[in-house]
Amino acid sequence: MTTTAPHTDLGKTPGPTAPLRPRRGPGALFRALPLTPAVVLLLLFLAGPIAYCVYIAFTDLQLTGQAQDSFVGFENFTRAFGDEAFLNAVWLTLVFTVLSSLIGQNTLGLALAALMRCASKPVRTVTGGIVVTAWVLPEVVAGFLLYAFFRREGTLNAILDWLHLPSQNWLFTLPILAVSFANVWRGTAFSMLVYSAALNEIPKEITEAAEVDGAGGWRRMWHITLPMIRRSIGTNLMLNTLQTLSVFGLIWVMTRGGPGGKSQTLPLFMYEQAFQNSLIGYGTAVALLLLLVGSLFSLVYLRLLRTEV
Repeated sequence: MTTTAPHTDLGKTPGPTAPLRPRRGPGALFRALPLTPAVVLLLLFLAGPIAYCVYIAFTDLQLTGQAQDSFVGFENFTRAFGDEAFLNAVWLTLVFTVLSSLIGQNTLGLALAALMRCASKPVRTVTGGIVVTAWVLPEVVAGFLLYAFFRREGTLNAILDWLHLPSQNWLFTLPILAVSFANVWRGTAFSMLVYSAALNEIPKEITEAAEVDGAGGWRRMWHITLPMIRRSIGTNLMLNTLQTLSVFGLIWVMTRGGPGGKSQTLPLFMYEQAFQNSLIGYGTAVALLLLLVGSLFSLVYLRLLRTEV
């Protein structure tokens, strides 16, 4: 009687094994338990109010003179697009955002960051302190300061009179430009800090090599500096744009959206409809449209920030 040894394929390579899957058991649930309070708070104080606001936007809810609200569908939204005051607010919001954020804060912040990089330490300290002080001021205080600067008897006209130049009531003749300048004055510090950090990350060897090759300051800025801080530029533009779209207190203190709606952006129009005209449903619909505008800007910036393959 013969016995045969068990057959083994020693010369063959083992086949691929299936990847091990992590077991989801009581341990995984126990590890997720500390996140439960944060999730509950987000659902209670963030997701809940947003869902309720979405519901209100489709109703005719009012603050006064109404016993019960009713569902009206898209009536508030169609009313908005047929309202000349709303369309004027959309246009002024875009003008305010482009002038004060995309052009003003972004360009001036980059210029200050580049100049401070070449300046001496005392100059950097003084300039940074002045710019950051305007940023940390409360919005209402900054609005009052700029109102005192632009008003008919304000500082700007006093300087123009001293220089024998014509003066005017800037808050009446050019209100949207006045509030745009105010937002630039207040918000440039954020862009300056972002670009200062980005410029400090550029290796000095690259700029020195370009300088040795004969590249001037503008060519180095355009062909070296800007491409290397492209992602910082996109991030700064996105954050500045979202912040500028929601500016309310600064414009309210300076002009209250006037005169005649010449500086009434969407946040002020929404406030007027919801709390002055008591049209909560209509005002909430305008707020959702403002949220949609901010989302569109965010999608554009995120598209630009996508890593190139």
